Amino acid sequence: MTPLLSVQNLVVSYGTFRAVDDVSLTVDRGSTVAVVGESGCGKSTLASAIVRLIRPASGRILLGGTDIATLPEKRLRPLRHRIQMVFQDPYGSLDPHLTAQEIVAEPLRLRGRHDRAARAREAASLLDRVGLPSSACGRRPAEFSGGQRQRIGIARALASEPELLVCDEATSALDVSVQAQVLELLREIQRDTGVAYLFISHNLGVVREISDSVVVLRAGRVVESGATDAILSAPAQPYTRALRRAALDPATMRGRKPRALVAAATLSDSPGATVAPVEGDGS
Repeated sequence: MTPLLSVQNLVVSYGTFRAVDDVSLTVDRGSTVAVVGESGCGKSTLASAIVRLIRPASGRILLGGTDIATLPEKRLRPLRHRIQMVFQDPYGSLDPHLTAQEIVAEPLRLRGRHDRAARAREAASLLDRVGLPSSACGRRPAEFSGGQRQRIGIARALASEPELLVCDEATSALDVSVQAQVLELLREIQRDTGVAYLFISHNLGVVREISDSVVVLRAGRVVESGATDAILSAPAQPYTRALRRAALDPATMRGRKPRALVAAATLSDSPGATVAPVEGDGS
């Protein structure tokens, strides 16, 4: 079957600097692919290029077989609803002057839903779908917690009925308990709708919880990729092993830290050790 998303030899440049350098990856329908790497490695630039917030210098971005990498905006606009983004900052990505209902209804208007009352009803239904009460409809972003704002962002993305959601560090600004709630919400939505996720993250605990496969990025280039369990249990590349050691350093740990992943890392870094499959418990 044709992948939902196929990124081929993608390059994104800022002047002479290549922020994304010859990156290729695929996302199948209904699957979750994580992109991991240290800060500044090009993860967010890659995400922005895939949703065409920035234009790549070269390479292909095939969405259901259609190359959107170089499409002019007029031809790209009818395809934008198929691929949506959930941003890292759950406050900065929302218009502070609009109510939650208005924020979620805006994509419906752009898609040609002309009946204002119908848009409002559908927006309220989407807010309910992401676990926000009906009383949330008339409130503005400043009146919500960070986790609630991220739910509004997810509802806004779902209003476009996307086939692919690109989540750019979508849980990094949230505390551990709220992270768990948002991850469970994303899993429920995927089960119900079949939407695929490209999940950008630096948090290996979150990646273990949500993804089927992992792409490891270093200085804009892919250094390793494969099934999540295999990559986190026994990474082949020194860079990936260094990422895991850094993630398991108590001084740098953030978010979900599966105990079994800690144990696996300790074993795998011992000479002659045999690594068992990771069974993260999310604690």
